[in-house]
Amino acid sequence: MRVLIVNTSERTGGAAVAANRLMKALNNNGVKAKMLVRDKESDTLTVVGLPKSPLLHWHFLWERLVIFVRSRFSRKHLFEIDLANTGSDITRLPEFQEADVIHLHWINQGMLSLSGIQKILRSGKPVVWTMHDIWPATAICHLTLGCRSFTSTCKSCRLLPGSSGLAQSVWRKKQRLLEDGNIFFVACSRWLESEAKASALLKGHKITSIPNPIDIHIYNRCNKKEARQRLGLPADKKLILFVSQRVTNRNKGMDYLMEACNKLKDLPQLGVVILGGHAEEVTTQLPTFPLGYVNDEHRIVDVYNAVDVFVLPSLSENLPNTIMEAMACGVPCVGFRVGGIPEEIDHKQNGYVADYRSAEDLARGIRWILTEADYESLCQHAVHNVAQNYSQQSVAIKYLDVYQQAMAFKHYGL
Repeated sequence: MRVLIVNTSERTGGAAVAANRLMKALNNNGVKAKMLVRDKESDTLTVVGLPKSPLLHWHFLWERLVIFVRSRFSRKHLFEIDLANTGSDITRLPEFQEADVIHLHWINQGMLSLSGIQKILRSGKPVVWTMHDIWPATAICHLTLGCRSFTSTCKSCRLLPGSSGLAQSVWRKKQRLLEDGNIFFVACSRWLESEAKASALLKGHKITSIPNPIDIHIYNRCNKKEARQRLGLPADKKLILFVSQRVTNRNKGMDYLMEACNKLKDLPQLGVVILGGHAEEVTTQLPTFPLGYVNDEHRIVDVYNAVDVFVLPSLSENLPNTIMEAMACGVPCVGFRVGGIPEEIDHKQNGYVADYRSAEDLARGIRWILTEADYESLCQHAVHNVAQNYSQQSVAIKYLDVYQQAMAFKHYGL
């Protein structure tokens, strides 16, 4: 079986990381998988970049320009929505033509347009679409944050005040697209699966959930003292870790972590390690150690192993790779009760699930892990959880079943 995984980026962003890991998991389990990306960042032979063209950047710019104009020249929500009004036609590429299954992942910001997806469906090839956020089930947004319009129809959008017709127009285009062919949707968490099934847009389509895989041979426990030495972190502190591609993204909840840190000032020798872009812009009431943006996997593993607790106070999450990575390295985790986070963290077994938007309970969870819990037991349960639920083999087997179902549907109309 030949599978073509399609994603905007090869490495940048959580969806890219997950898609890359899935490609490796499939290739390690008897499937010939390739990845097609707009932004190729390595010399990996199984990753293919779109043919070089000035249009690639123009597709990205044109979509942002349309959003910018329709937002009345406000940048506030410029990267929170996507229209898929422009993109590349991949159906003529040899990688597409030789594939048995087309597996879409995160294809926004000018990678694929809605008309381009329609061409893929009309090609007759089975299509699987992994949902890394809610965008395939809404008109234009990636995070609903309490909005339930997608359960009926997206007529107006809180992200585009005064431009109600745009969301409705994109919704109708998606409706027509989905009438052209059956897509097997895969959510990365049971929470997102339930949200997708509530969408009026995806009514009648097959939707299931399969978690993202992780290579536990790379992400595993190592000596904490040695990891800190390699990173130049102090050996005498209890360290809290916060990770985000852009740490100033308000949806990642840095404000809640800062407030929680203020409530933990009485704990001796406590510090905060911040990994991600703009890390140097963040300050807390505790000693802070900004590490900036890191894309070297072995250094990232060192970061996880160097800390005592990982905190992800996101306001909306699917099934975050970062919790999975931290747990694989034996690090207990704290996160809000939102999205797929409670599926990853077993409360008071391998971490702490805090009340949503409660900095006080976030602090309580951190304090409990560092001062009250059986710490080594938490670490062992974290490692066991990842090995049991998110290993490459277990995830690859689940996707193989979905591919076979999709192919059977196309061939026999099942």
